Order: sequence, then structure tokens, then C-alpha cells
Amino acid sequence: MRKTIEILYKKAKGYDVEEVTGEYTVDENGNRQLVKEKRTKKHIPPDLAAIKAYMEIKDAELLKMGTEELIKEKERLLQELKKAEERK
Repeated sequence: MRKTIEILYKKAKGYDVEEVTGEYTVDENGNRQLVKEKRTKKHIPPDLAAIKAYMEIKDAELLKMGTEELIKEKERLLQELKKAEERK
């Protein structure tokens, strides 16, 4: 379940991906040979459905937390926001 939440979070906040495309030739024996390779970075924007699903899961988790756990989660989120602001 934890891996699913991590993937959902990544999709909810958006991410960058590198796309690789190749151009090939085929010789007389049928073997393919790479002639040209192109790498491009692409930004995948935040997904609203993923945001909603992530928030529903996190809300359920937050309701189960005690006071100390909520304080730790608040601090973690504040640190994450600070790091995101520094990257801008």
C-alpha cells in the first residue's frame, strides 16, 4: 500500500520524465542498428484525480493519528514546502 501512495503522490504533484526515441536502419541480414538517438525531457503536470485520491487517503490516515504524530507530519510537510520553494 505504501508504494501505491508514493506513486499516487508523485502523480499528484507532477514529475519530469526523459523520453528516448531512436532511429534505426536494418541491414541485409535483418539486424537493426541504431543510427540516431534523441533524448528529451518532458514535464507531466499534476493530475487532479490523483490529488483527490491522495488527499482522501491522507485524510483517513490523519484521522487515525495522535497529537505527536500530527505534529511530526506538520513539520515534515513544512520542510517539504520549504525545499520546494528553494528549488524555484
